[in-house]
Amino acid sequence: MGDAKRKSRWWIWLAVGLTAVCGLPVALMAWAAYSFSEAGRPQAVDCADAMEFARGRLPVDAEDARCTGTHWQDSYITVDFRMPRTGVADWLDATYPGAVPDTPCDEDLCREIDYGQSLYVHVKVVYEDGGTALVHLTSFDV
Repeated sequence: MGDAKRKSRWWIWLAVGLTAVCGLPVALMAWAAYSFSEAGRPQAVDCADAMEFARGRLPVDAEDARCTGTHWQDSYITVDFRMPRTGVADWLDATYPGAVPDTPCDEDLCREIDYGQSLYVHVKVVYEDGGTALVHLTSFDV
């Protein structure tokens, strides 16, 4: 009874080994391809987080705020919002006290803020009808 020989199942172990050796690199390549396809694609981000990245805050009276972020090797954040025209200059001076006027400026108001090798912020303001201003802020890390 105890002398009965068990059948060898070497082929099961061979299949498991081949699957592990060949399947792991294929799975890693598929993951890398998916990750790179998502890289650099603009995605909606929370405006509070976007403005924190740009080292600022949205004004209290901001309306229609839309914020997007693109990330790969660098981060590129875009913030668009409307606010009353009369408060734009005060908001810019309070938020970015070291901002310098951008020349030439094709918009009504432009500012550049350079934080050295870490961050760059560019603000463009277009005055609209009805006493509002459209603010377009872009920031990226270097």
